[in-house]
Amino acid sequence: MPKTSARLLALLSLLQTRRDWSGTVLAERLDISLRTVRRDVERLRELGYPIAAVKGPEGGYRLRAGTELPPLLFDDDQAVALTVALQIAATTPGSGLAESAERALNTVRQVMPSRLRHRVDALDVTVVERPATRPAGPVDGDVLLAVSAAVRDREILRFDYGSGEGSGGMRPARRAEPHHVFTWDGRWYLLAWDLDRDAWRTFRVDRMSLRTPNGPRFTRREVPGGDVAAYVTGVFRGADDASGKWPCQGTVLLDLPAGTVARHTREGLVEQISAGRCRLTLGSWSWPGLAAAFARYDADIEVVGPDELAEAFAHLARRFARTAAGRIGAQAGAGDAGARPAGPVRPPG
Repeated sequence: MPKTSARLLALLSLLQTRRDWSGTVLAERLDISLRTVRRDVERLRELGYPIAAVKGPEGGYRLRAGTELPPLLFDDDQAVALTVALQIAATTPGSGLAESAERALNTVRQVMPSRLRHRVDALDVTVVERPATRPAGPVDGDVLLAVSAAVRDREILRFDYGSGEGSGGMRPARRAEPHHVFTWDGRWYLLAWDLDRDAWRTFRVDRMSLRTPNGPRFTRREVPGGDVAAYVTGVFRGADDASGKWPCQGTVLLDLPAGTVARHTREGLVEQISAGRCRLTLGSWSWPGLAAAFARYDADIEVVGPDELAEAFAHLARRFARTAAGRIGAQAGAGDAGARPAGPVRPPG
């Protein structure tokens, strides 16, 4: 097989960036002739890339999906980025993909030029996960891909859900509209609209046993607040607070968007009320500390409950008022002292 030139790699990169390319535009972008474009397209076809000719006034080319995986061509930066991603996947516990990622990493490394191999060998990635409250079960790569495909195709999923014990087909399948696959605390999750409970739910992928075929296609719903990351973060932080590790918990309404609050909230449940208002639930070791935690958002606050939280706000208000009054009084006293003469006033003469 002839050695692939930089020009072939550039041509392939262009074909991957958009659907159709005319031969004239490709020639201009690569600074070559139309005849060279046609010759290079044929060489890529010989390598296994399914490049179709597009009919039209000028003609053109399109890179189609094939039935087999052709040799992959990467520039130096792409090759390094690929190996970094594979190292992260290979060293991430509980992903279910670590072994496959390790094998893929070894395959890529073997065919790398020595100049790149030295660069990636100097990189040693260690993924440090915060300890999970419960051990994560292994994720079947086929299940993860099937769930992701259902998200992409907007097909209702039918599955059994539990700790891994078989149901024997006696229970009816759970039905959900899959929306988004994400990771949290070293585990894979699915965010979906639960059709049986008529509410948003998160499901651990390692606890899902899929039933086939999938259900019909559906129209995608909007996640509360419109921000998947903000919503999921709020749900899991709220679950952490609900676990009972905080002796004091309370809820307020904030005149801020839920997405803004979620980005600056380490723990708590954020719920969208309207475009510029949200409900926030937090926990703390004391009621004054909880009130102070809410106050840091610098927005108008309405206490939902409990009464202890409202009393804590009143307590802090009195304390802050005394502090402010003392500061103002001290400044006023200093100003008066500066205006008075240091000694007795004597008449002139």
